[in-house]
Amino acid sequence: MSLDIRGRSVASLSVLLQSGTLDAVTLAEETFAAIEEHGDPAIFTALTQERAYREAQAASERIKAGRSRGLLDGIPIAWKDLFDMEGAVTTAGSVVLAGDPPAARDADVVAALSAAGMVSIGRLNMSEFAFSGLGINPHYGTPKNPRSTDVDRLPGGSSSGSGVAVAAGLVPVAIGTDTGGSIRIPAAFNGIVGYKATRGRYSMAGVFPLATSLDSLGPLCRTVKDAIWIDAAMRGQAAPAVTAAALGDLRFVIPETVFFDGAEPEVIAAFETAVVTLQKAGATVRRQAFPQFSALFDLMAERGALVTAEAYALHEARLTGDAAARMDRRVVARARLGAKISMPDYIATLSARRRLTAEVEQALAPGELLLSPTLPHVAPPVAPLIDDDDAFVAMNAKTLRNTLIGNFFDWCGVSLPIGTGAAGMPVGLLLSGLAQKDEALLAAALAVEAAL
Repeated sequence: MSLDIRGRSVASLSVLLQSGTLDAVTLAEETFAAIEEHGDPAIFTALTQERAYREAQAASERIKAGRSRGLLDGIPIAWKDLFDMEGAVTTAGSVVLAGDPPAARDADVVAALSAAGMVSIGRLNMSEFAFSGLGINPHYGTPKNPRSTDVDRLPGGSSSGSGVAVAAGLVPVAIGTDTGGSIRIPAAFNGIVGYKATRGRYSMAGVFPLATSLDSLGPLCRTVKDAIWIDAAMRGQAAPAVTAAALGDLRFVIPETVFFDGAEPEVIAAFETAVVTLQKAGATVRRQAFPQFSALFDLMAERGALVTAEAYALHEARLTGDAAARMDRRVVARARLGAKISMPDYIATLSARRRLTAEVEQALAPGELLLSPTLPHVAPPVAPLIDDDDAFVAMNAKTLRNTLIGNFFDWCGVSLPIGTGAAGMPVGLLLSGLAQKDEALLAAALAVEAAL
C-alpha cells in the first residue's frame, strides 16, 4: 500500500504507525525522498540519515513487538541548527562555526524527543546566529517560501528552514527558537502553526543562545494538537494533558497600540473576519490601548534593545576579530550596535521591563488572552532585500515589531493561519498569554483552530 506522507500532521502519521499501516523505516525513506524531490538545498544545512534510519528501525521493532513508546514513536522531526545533536556540528547558520568539533551529546530537548521515539531527519537552515526575522542566509542560501506563486518570497526567520520544511510537507514538525519572533514569524509567513513557549519551559542545555533573557523554544507544525503533543514530550511527559477550552469561556483582548500600525489592509481584513467568527462562536472580545507597548519602543530607541546588548556580549570576540569578515554583513552591523549600549542602559532596561510587565498584567483580567495579527504584512519578495541594506533593516524591524513584544513581556504565544492576504500569501493570527499560562493558551488555541 502506497501512502503519500507529505503534508500529514503528527497525529495522522501516528495513527498510521501505531496501527501498522505504515512502517517507521518506510516513513523515514519516504521523508528523505520527499526532501530530495522538493529540490530546495537551502532548507537543510545537513541531513542525518544514519541516525534517522537507526532510530526508525528501533521504532519499527518496538511497534511491531507491542512496545511502542507512545504517540510520537517513529515520527520524523527536524531541528533548527542551534540544537546540539551528538556527532554533528552546531553551526548556528554560520560558516564561522562550521569547523568546530561535533557535539558530544544531544541537547536536552533533542534527547527528550528521541526518548519519545522520534526520528531526527536533519538540521535546518536559519538566519545566521538567529539574528534576523527575515530568514535570508548568504552562506547556506535562503529557503524558498513554498506558499509563493509569483516570486521568491521570504521564509521568515530566524527559524527559516523549520517553517519551510513543515509548510512544504517534508516533515510534520520542526523545532525552532524564538527570541523576537523566530517561531511565530516563519509560521505566519508559511501558513502553519508555531508555538513559542514561555521562556524557561524547556531546558536550554545544548541550545546555542542569542539573548538568554529572551530566548525560548517551541515547535512549528501543522496543527495545535501536534504542538501539544510535542510540548508534553519535550517536558518528559508520557502523554499530553491539554484539552480544548470551551469557546464560550474564552476572553480575548485586542491590543489597539502598535500591532495594527502600518498593517496591510488584507491582513486587517483577515484578522477582523476571524474575530467575528470567534464572537459568533461565543468568545468574548474587547479592545484596549496599551501605552506600555509604545513605551517599550521608546525605551529601545533611548537605551538600545536587550537582544542587541546580549548578542554583542555573546559574539564580541567574533565581531571585533577576523571572523566578522566571514559573517553576514547585516548581522555584524546590527550586533555591533550592542557596543554602544552601556551597563546603565542595560540595567535600566531590565528595570523598566519588570515595571512595564507588571503594568500589562494588571491591565488584563484573570484568564484573558491577547489576540492580534501575528505580523502586519505577508511574506514580501526576497530580491529587493538582498543588496539593499537599508531596505533589509527596515523590513527586519517591521517584521519583528509585533512578535518581539511577546518576548519582552515574557509571554507565550501561538500563531495560527487564518487565510490569505496580498499575493495569496498566508496571514497569521497570534494568541498570546502571560508567562507560565501555556496550558491555558494551548487549550484556547485548540478551540480557536477548530472554530476557524
